[in-house]
Amino acid sequence: MSDNLTLDALGLLCPLPVLKARKRLKSLEKGDVLTVLADDPAAIVDIPHFCVESGHDLVRQADADGHQIYEIRKT
Repeated sequence: MSDNLTLDALGLLCPLPVLKARKRLKSLEKGDVLTVLADDPAAIVDIPHFCVESGHDLVRQADADGHQIYEIRKT
């Protein structure tokens, strides 16, 4: 996984995971998939909501060991 396509937001609280994801997505090409790692309980609601509001595709949302994994395709 390329470093520019992975955002480690572990330990960050709302709204930082979404703000950092927005900033990282701006630098990516259309169709790129950003993987976001987050352990903020609010991210479960915030990241899908961000994708709907911004028009990006939430490709996958999964639970991992103590955190969540989100895959967001830039549109």
